[in-house]
Amino acid sequence: MWRATLKSLLARKLRLALTALAIVLGVGFMAGTLVLTDTATSAFDDLLGQGYAGTDVVVQASAAFAPGPAGGGGGGGEERNPIPQAVLDDVRAVPGVASAEGDVAGYAQLIDPVTDETIQNGGAPTIGNSWDPSTGSLVFRSGQPPVGPDQVAVDAATAAEHHLAVGQEVRVITQAGTTSFTISGTVGQGDSDSFFGATLTLFDVQTAQRLFDRVGTYDHIYVVAQDGVAATQLRNDIAVGLPDGFEAISAQDAADEAAQQVQEGLGFVRTGLLVFAFVSVFVGAFIIFNTFNILVTQRTRELGLLRALGASGRQVMGSVLVEAAAVGLIGSLLGLGLGLLLAVGLKKLLALTGLELPPTALKVTGVTIGASLLVGTLITMVASFFPARRAAKVSPIQALREGGGSTRPLRRRVALGSVVLFLGMVALAAGLFGGVANAASVVGLGAALTFIGVAAISPLFARPIAAWIGAPMRRMGIAGRLGRENAMRNPRRTASTAAALMIGLGLVAFVTVFASSLKASASAALDRTLRADFVLSANGFAPFSPQMATQLMSLPDLSAVSEFRQGESRVDGATTFVSGVDPATVSQVTDVPIDVGDLADLAQPDAIAVYHPVAQTKGLQIGDELGVEFARTGDQDFRVVAIYSESGILGDYAISLDAYERNFAQNLDMFAFVKVAEGTATDQARTEVEQVLEDYPNVQLRDQSEFKAEQSKAIDQVLGFVLVLLLLSVVIAVFGIVNTLSLSIYERIRELGLLRAVGMSRRQVRRMVRSEAVIVAILGAVLGMVIGLFFGWALQRALVELGVDRLRVPLGQLLIYLVVAALCGVVAAVWPARRAARLDVLQAIAYE
Repeated sequence: MWRATLKSLLARKLRLALTALAIVLGVGFMAGTLVLTDTATSAFDDLLGQGYAGTDVVVQASAAFAPGPAGGGGGGGEERNPIPQAVLDDVRAVPGVASAEGDVAGYAQLIDPVTDETIQNGGAPTIGNSWDPSTGSLVFRSGQPPVGPDQVAVDAATAAEHHLAVGQEVRVITQAGTTSFTISGTVGQGDSDSFFGATLTLFDVQTAQRLFDRVGTYDHIYVVAQDGVAATQLRNDIAVGLPDGFEAISAQDAADEAAQQVQEGLGFVRTGLLVFAFVSVFVGAFIIFNTFNILVTQRTRELGLLRALGASGRQVMGSVLVEAAAVGLIGSLLGLGLGLLLAVGLKKLLALTGLELPPTALKVTGVTIGASLLVGTLITMVASFFPARRAAKVSPIQALREGGGSTRPLRRRVALGSVVLFLGMVALAAGLFGGVANAASVVGLGAALTFIGVAAISPLFARPIAAWIGAPMRRMGIAGRLGRENAMRNPRRTASTAAALMIGLGLVAFVTVFASSLKASASAALDRTLRADFVLSANGFAPFSPQMATQLMSLPDLSAVSEFRQGESRVDGATTFVSGVDPATVSQVTDVPIDVGDLADLAQPDAIAVYHPVAQTKGLQIGDELGVEFARTGDQDFRVVAIYSESGILGDYAISLDAYERNFAQNLDMFAFVKVAEGTATDQARTEVEQVLEDYPNVQLRDQSEFKAEQSKAIDQVLGFVLVLLLLSVVIAVFGIVNTLSLSIYERIRELGLLRAVGMSRRQVRRMVRSEAVIVAILGAVLGMVIGLFFGWALQRALVELGVDRLRVPLGQLLIYLVVAALCGVVAAVWPARRAARLDVLQAIAYE
């Protein structure tokens, strides 16, 4: 049996390659994702290790929790209380301290002196920092460290890319406004001039304190031990003398904390990409299942002969599973190699978004290799289990008499598929509406079970739907009619082939419907709640200096300028965002429906407004206390003064700007809403605002329609990225159609030979195969559209309370997808059609 299995593999190399291709792409995407994130983590670890190389102990304020990848306070930095000068003096006095220097960091964005545009690499941060010569982690590539209030040093990568030179004047936007500086030097770290795409500006300590609102205080204190003094002992000695709320940790622990935050940020990237890899592998599993089903049918006589010669059912089943394992292993090995190439491409793609990794070697771990081989091989074997089981159950006499496809009734398959479909619906409902833990995982499981269930029961309606789709093809003559009948005569095969495309296009349709509903809901919410004439926001909705709003408030032609901030916090242990608004002006620029209370009451000490569904879930009423945990200040008690029913602008929680400044370290604006004074022409007011914005080129001025268009554009960008990733599953599905058609040609060799013998031309044969492929592709698209519409509707209904209250079905886009599916069928049929048309007529007639 082992020799027979090996000969079967070697005798069908093309079939082996086509089957393995289904797993190569999915495993390749998974391996590429793991290699990329491992490489990025390693690069960050090296950078952080170098950054703390000259430090033994770090003193910092205690934090209630570490903000997530989005950061807190609108600045994306650490949320900790500042350290007073007196603490630095006390640390310097501790025996064993060789040196101790305070460090200050904050938001600082360069303006290109040639283009007058802000310098930012995609979504990478713009970091400002004080220069600390004691650690020695940064190395000057040119020039000197900054000295005095008018000098700045910049990272060498940014200087080279934007042609910045030592001695050149450059403007920098900080929390304090826009200021001109002279470049004193350029810096790098280790062998790298780049800081992962971020821009870095360095100032002397006093200047950094003034720019980042830290006069007389510091963010960290970096301590170097005297020779012979153990870092652990020095850390303990320093900790003893620190006041409450501050801590001393080793440099290694500080590096580990920073690395942990980086890993959490990369974890989102890894999880997102692995979801698409799972979709690709899932689609591949359907193709493998279909392929082995066809192969078992075609080899029925061969397997029956083996049974007649004494092979047991277990041996036959083992033979098929071993063949599947070999296919899975080969596909996984090829996928692992493809993953290395994809990692290089994904690395360049990340560089375009701002996360530029240094030129380090790709990191391939044993976990990546093992996971890739295990997942690919296991998925292939699982997908081939039922075909193998069917092969083992066929009796020798029945197999030797078998002449065609399976005639087994569909009752068991339909019953099992119905159960799986029901379980999928239950899981979807629980994940979307049930408030279960790990809702995303439950929804993902429900979606997978739904696809499996629909695929299982689809042979019931594959024949009538194929007949309906293929009805126009009857006008194409005998080739079109035969293509339609070929798609109808084996509903199991047609449904299984269409299932792979159903998954890919189903997810595409779901994302499209949900994105359209999200855009429609956001636009309607802005129409209902936005009173402002202009909205000011930075590119990519990054934070910007509040000094801009301060300058605008002095313009007499503006009746209101209202700032909006947002930072990360925790309520009842769950991470959420709190908005900071100006109680005196927020009602002038927005029209948020208030159920009870008044947003003006946010001016009271420790007052908070809560979104109605959140208040209902937590049982909150006016006057109730609500505990909010901030990374900087820990647990703080607030009193509910208003409950509102529209969350589009305020989110779940809103506090005053004063309360926001007390609890967040980074106080930067996310938006500024501007209302033009009565009697002032809008164009005149816009001109005056634009004059102020000349010092803030990172901020964009938009009216209501422009702001809505920008939000729609942002959603479209995310949609485009998701659709590009889902395209891989569609490509795999197209290869599945190629595979199925190619294998079915072997089954129909004699039939094709007879058709050629009675006068069918090669062109008609090609047209017949293409017709069948188009019917299968459109069938998969139709099923996918139906499921995608259902998923989109379900998710929209689940998010009604979060503001997604409009269902929008983009019929034009969905029709385009149907046309694209038909074209995919044409493309998939090119090679099988050519092979079918080139068959030798006499050999085909003699084929058995």
